[in-house]
Amino acid sequence: MSDQSAPPKEQFQLSMLIYDARYRGITIQIFVLLLVMSGLFWLASNAVTNLAALGKPIRFDFLGDTAGYDINQRLVEYSSQSTHARATFVGLLNTLLVAFMGCAAATILGVVGGVLRLSNNWLVSRMVALYVEIFRNVPVLLWIFVCMFTFTALAPQPRAFRGENPEASMYLWDSVAFTNRGIYMPEPLFSRPLGNIDVGIFLVSLELLVVLALLIGGIIFARKNNARAARIQDETGDRPSTGLVNAAAILLPSIIALIAMGFYLGKPALAGFNFKGGINMSASLIGLWLGLTLYTTTYIIEAVRSGIQAVNKGQSEAAAALGLRPGRTMNLVILPQAMRIIIPQLISQYLNLTKNSSLAVAIGYMDLVSTLGGITLNQTGREMEAILLLMAIYLTISLSISVGMNWYNNRVKLVER
Repeated sequence: MSDQSAPPKEQFQLSMLIYDARYRGITIQIFVLLLVMSGLFWLASNAVTNLAALGKPIRFDFLGDTAGYDINQRLVEYSSQSTHARATFVGLLNTLLVAFMGCAAATILGVVGGVLRLSNNWLVSRMVALYVEIFRNVPVLLWIFVCMFTFTALAPQPRAFRGENPEASMYLWDSVAFTNRGIYMPEPLFSRPLGNIDVGIFLVSLELLVVLALLIGGIIFARKNNARAARIQDETGDRPSTGLVNAAAILLPSIIALIAMGFYLGKPALAGFNFKGGINMSASLIGLWLGLTLYTTTYIIEAVRSGIQAVNKGQSEAAAALGLRPGRTMNLVILPQAMRIIIPQLISQYLNLTKNSSLAVAIGYMDLVSTLGGITLNQTGREMEAILLLMAIYLTISLSISVGMNWYNNRVKLVER
């Protein structure tokens, strides 16, 4: 046998970064990246230098100054003597509140509407199609105005609840009042508190955290109990009943804890020209929530419709052959497979709804843009700092939504062989 020596390795030369196709693409990308980074650095340096020359160096100490303005809708304790940082935090919570409420409501309505969009009933499917075409072809800001003005025009004034023969009445055993200033609902209170923290619209306290922990513990126990029943069914063919035990494990500890802490509902009452006490959802919050929900629902309906239609018809035919009813076929066969198409579109709609919530400034809802990007910016004159903080906060929120939804998408996606 003759020895065949390996060919000598090609020696790397700098000219290969330009003339060799293997390296040319990387060289161009690095050059463009350096060029872009240099441009951004020049812009930032120029902005800092010019602001310093105007006597406005970039600093964030203004966040510690007294805000001096009120916020009508808040989740945590706040007054006009609080700092701008506190006002920004209140605005951030208001943004997250309307974003969470909007995403939850739009998802429920979108899934139901997407299924009805494909209904065999001609009238139902056409009504949903008409709703989609009307709402998604009108700017969302106009729908926010429509919802806000409609609510304030139809709801009675607080004075309508006054007198021996009031023009309006409260609902649910005189505990809920719908007025043109907002909705007033009972507030959870405790006569034997462990440490209440008054935070306004929603009471977040040690008591509720204890109840939440008990509920979570009961749910974990119920899941383990169901898993145990499934193992017994696999071994013996008989599945033991778990419904009553699971319900008791979830509900009884929480009920006992609520009774021990003296839980009761503090009802709102008319005092002077407005209602006092209870939980208040302002008219601006309701208008913004409804406008964003009705607008975003149209896109979720189309996402659900496209996801369902992407599933092979053979799946529903096979389910029908097994005797499954149409409703169970949709819940157990079609929707789980359609989720891999629906969820990526849901991520975009959740991001759009969260960013569209910045339109709250148009109807007086004090969100992040209204506080930090509005009053705080005008009072302090710190335009660059306020805008940078706004961009950073919205970027963080958007990335958090994307990471969470992508994690869920990976959990529910189909595992192929």
